[in-house]
Amino acid sequence: MKILVFAPHNDDEVLGVGGTIAKYVAAGHTVYVCEVTCGGNYKPIQEEAKAAHELLGIKKTIFLDLPVVELKNLSPKELNKSIGDVVNKIRPDVVYTPFIGDMHIDHKEVTESVLVAVRPVNGCSVKTVYMYETLSETGWNIPSGERTFSPNTWIDVTDTLEQKIKAMECYRTQLKEYPNPRSLDGIRALAMFRGSTISVKYAEAFMMIRCVIGNI
Repeated sequence: MKILVFAPHNDDEVLGVGGTIAKYVAAGHTVYVCEVTCGGNYKPIQEEAKAAHELLGIKKTIFLDLPVVELKNLSPKELNKSIGDVVNKIRPDVVYTPFIGDMHIDHKEVTESVLVAVRPVNGCSVKTVYMYETLSETGWNIPSGERTFSPNTWIDVTDTLEQKIKAMECYRTQLKEYPNPRSLDGIRALAMFRGSTISVKYAEAFMMIRCVIGNI
């Protein structure tokens, strides 16, 4: 299978899907990551992203280099085309995108455009779509209604959590000290909590948006 992960900002993909990415790669699947935005001094963090992705075994990283916190100011047509072009080029089977209720507006904008790109029409290759949680962005928003992350899918990442931790260590400019949620201890704590939900040591949790099943 081909898996495509959309990250509004560098490191979102590791925080939300790092263990799952490593698990896909270990099983022989191909993983791509699309980093949507970049900051003003973006070269160092893009090098950090490349190092993290190499460690996880990601086949290719796509940098769209769109402006941070400015996605809402782009025309929907422009953002939809940028993301749609990536989906059309990769033709993935599975797509991961941020939780649409995250506090950071870029997450919402990216996911809305992803949902346009993966509509099940015109021969779209995408069969399964998940939203992932991002430490701080998912947990800091108003916990009500559509802003509440309510997982319905869990992936056991007991065997790959240490690989995820090492990948996050590559993001030296982004990593914080505990008790900041974007810390190695924060990552481990969330994985333990999600794992305890399904009686495994560590897990990542997702909200499935759609799953198209062919033959049974």
